[in-house]
Amino acid sequence: MDGLPTVERALRDAAPHLLIDVVTATMKEQYGATGVELRMADYAMKSLQVVESPSFRVGPVSIHDSPQGRAFGAQEPHAMPEPPGRITVHLPVTIRGDRMGVLSVTLPEDQYGEEVLPRMREVCAALGHEILVAERDTDLFQMARRTARLTLAAEMQWQLLPGRSCVRPEFALGGHLEPAYAIFGDNFDWSTSPERLTLSVTNGMGDGIEAALLTNLAVNALRNARRAGLGIADQAALADQALHAHYRGERYLSVLLLEFDLQTGSVTAVDAGSPRMWRLRDGKVERVDFEAQLPLGMFEETPYVSEHFEVRPGDRLLISSDGVYDTSSPSGARYGERALARSLAGTRLLPADQVPRAVLHELTDHHGRGPLDDDALVVCLDWKGSPHTV
Repeated sequence: MDGLPTVERALRDAAPHLLIDVVTATMKEQYGATGVELRMADYAMKSLQVVESPSFRVGPVSIHDSPQGRAFGAQEPHAMPEPPGRITVHLPVTIRGDRMGVLSVTLPEDQYGEEVLPRMREVCAALGHEILVAERDTDLFQMARRTARLTLAAEMQWQLLPGRSCVRPEFALGGHLEPAYAIFGDNFDWSTSPERLTLSVTNGMGDGIEAALLTNLAVNALRNARRAGLGIADQAALADQALHAHYRGERYLSVLLLEFDLQTGSVTAVDAGSPRMWRLRDGKVERVDFEAQLPLGMFEETPYVSEHFEVRPGDRLLISSDGVYDTSSPSGARYGERALARSLAGTRLLPADQVPRAVLHELTDHHGRGPLDDDALVVCLDWKGSPHTV
C-alpha cells in the first residue's frame, strides 16, 4: 500500500471486523512488522483489553504500569526493544481528545526510526475514525472494552454518552462514571458548534433500570430541544414537560446545564438540582453557586431561568454529582466539599481528561469498603479561550 490515502481507503472499504487485518497488512508491507495488536481501554479506565475473537483470549494489561499504559497515559509513542533484533512501538489511538486505546507494532530494528512515527500515528488516527464508524455495525470493539459484564442499566448509560473526552482549541473536557460496570442514573452530555459548547450533567433518581430509563428520556429530550435551536432555559423546560408527562411527578431528574460562548467565554447556566460546580482559578478553588431551581419532571410546566458568569483562560471547572460529595467513609464521615476542593487542587497538573478518574480513585479510597453505594460522576473542563482573541 502506497501512502496514507490508500490505507484510509482500505479501512473504509473493509468489513467492520477486519479493520485490524487492514492495519496489520499495512504494517507488514511498509515496515516488515511481525506483530500488530490493538488494545482498547476498559470502561473503568484501569486496563487495556486486546481486540480479538471471543474464542481466543489474551489477558489485559494495566493502564498504570505497562508499556502500553505508558503510551496511553502520556499520549506519546513508546518503543521497547524485543530481542532478537526487534522493537515494539506502542502508539496511542485517540480521536479529538478521546483516548480509545493503543496500537502495538513489532518490527525489525533496522526498520525503526523517529521518521516512521508520524506515519504510524496517522495510521492510528485513521484507524480510530473507522472504529467509531464500525461500532455501528459490530460489537467487536465494544466487547473489548469490558473486563466484566455490564449491568443493563450501565449498558444504557455508556451508550448514551457522547464520549469520555473532547478537545478543541478553546477547551479540553473529560468525564467519568463510577461504578463503571453498574452505573444507574448519572450521565453527562455535550455538543459543540462553531460558536458554542453545550454541556449537561444529569443525576437521575432511583437505581437500576428505572434510573437508566429516566436518564435516557431526559437526555434525549434535552438533545431534541437543543437540536431545535432552543436556548438552555427552554431546553430544560421542554425536558421537564417530557418527564412530567411520562412520570406525573413520581420520578424526576437533577441537571446542571451550561452553554459556553467559545469566542468570549461567557457562560449561560441553568441549575435544576444536585450537580455542583467548583472552579480552580489562579491556584484558588471556590464553589460556583447558582440559583437553585426545581429538578426536571417534579411539577408540571415549571419555568426555568438562566444565569450568566464568565470563564477566563486558565480556568478549570469541576462538576460532580451528589454521589461524590455525599459519599461516606466507614466511620460515617462525608467526602464533602473540602475534600473535593483539595482533590481539585491536587490534580491541577493533570490534563482534564485524567482528572475525573483521579478524583474518583481518591473517592473510592475514602469510601474504603467495596463498590460505591451511589453513582458518582465527575466532569472536568479546562478553558483555554478563543485562539482568535488578541
